[in-house]
Amino acid sequence: MKMSTKGRYAVMAMIDIGENSAGKPVSLSDIAERQDISQEYLEQLFSKLRRAGLVTSARGPGGGYVLARAPDEIAMSDVIQAADEELKVTRCSGDAVLGCVRGERCSAHDLWSSMGRQLMHFLESVTLDDVVCKRNLALASSIKQAKDRHVRPLA
Repeated sequence: MKMSTKGRYAVMAMIDIGENSAGKPVSLSDIAERQDISQEYLEQLFSKLRRAGLVTSARGPGGGYVLARAPDEIAMSDVIQAADEELKVTRCSGDAVLGCVRGERCSAHDLWSSMGRQLMHFLESVTLDDVVCKRNLALASSIKQAKDRHVRPLA
């Protein structure tokens, strides 16, 4: 599986805002210092996060970024996709055969492709609030899936 620093850093920065905002803007310099990420890199990421509607900016003294939506309305998949990050599990582009093995689908292609879809389903089911509140992510995911299907989860 391949995920670049873009997706990881976007997730780390959003969690930082979730943990440190309390409704007030969080500066990129504070995030950069706490997360050991270059402020210039964060500026690039936050322009993408802002365009995706995940954060809003506040200018002036005490300015920075706040969440544009409630933390329980922001799926971790939204953050990764906003950073233009593709979770790549196969050597191919999506389910395409090109790039696999000698122009044919490799023997493990369906396994890796299915795993990638499961990973995205998991990230869609976990919210920023789940991560900030340090909920059991496996349990949070199963509860969300059960609610979506209107069934009672196993506890």
